[in-house]
Amino acid sequence: MRHDASRPLVIAHRGASAEAPENTIAAFELALAQGADAIELDVHLSRDDHPVVIHDGTLERTTNGVGSVRDRTVQELKRLDAGGWRSSVFRGQRIQTLQEMLERFRDRTRFWIELKGGSDLYPGIEERVVACLEIYEVVDRALVQSFDHEALARVRTLSREVTLGALVAQPPLDPAVVAPGIVQAICPGAHLLTEHDTAAILGAGLGCYVWTVNEPAQMDRLVSWGVSGIITDRPALLRARLTGR
Repeated sequence: MRHDASRPLVIAHRGASAEAPENTIAAFELALAQGADAIELDVHLSRDDHPVVIHDGTLERTTNGVGSVRDRTVQELKRLDAGGWRSSVFRGQRIQTLQEMLERFRDRTRFWIELKGGSDLYPGIEERVVACLEIYEVVDRALVQSFDHEALARVRTLSREVTLGALVAQPPLDPAVVAPGIVQAICPGAHLLTEHDTAAILGAGLGCYVWTVNEPAQMDRLVSWGVSGIITDRPALLRARLTGR
């Protein structure tokens, strides 16, 4: 899984989600076909404590189900359609477990895994995600990120090897303030990041992975600042911008 360090990683946000239903096999396969270096996915726990790949804590927006992800067993979740909401072409796409995603893609890409809550919401989620990474031997190709920085601290107690990224949606971006001593990367919203912030983050020896960037001018600006990776719904567009430089 080598990467040309002279350019940022192309990280497909929930897969190629501008063109396919987010967090599905179809979206991730399309992202890799379009040249993504990594796939970003979201993890909740089912009622029977399986890590499942879906963005929302509720089912209505991206499936034909209703209610909370947490209130359904993994088998109940897998009976739902997770693609038809986008187009009839994608009808039959299913919610996948984290284990299934890692098994399918582990030799083909890197993983950006967002914990959509910590142990206060999903008791044991950190242990389960770390166990998946270890079982499928992808610790060296995965980054675990979250807005819940306490959850990241718990992951750190479980593993010194897992790379961690602090998601940040509002100031500050000061590396000395954002989960100091815990994370190897800061993952700011593009609306928040400045060139000065980028230099400070990189100067502290941390990665800088920016979300969610879909406009060409913004992509070009972030590339010129030297960010480590760009999280996008449009991996084909970002790859084309990088290839054309």
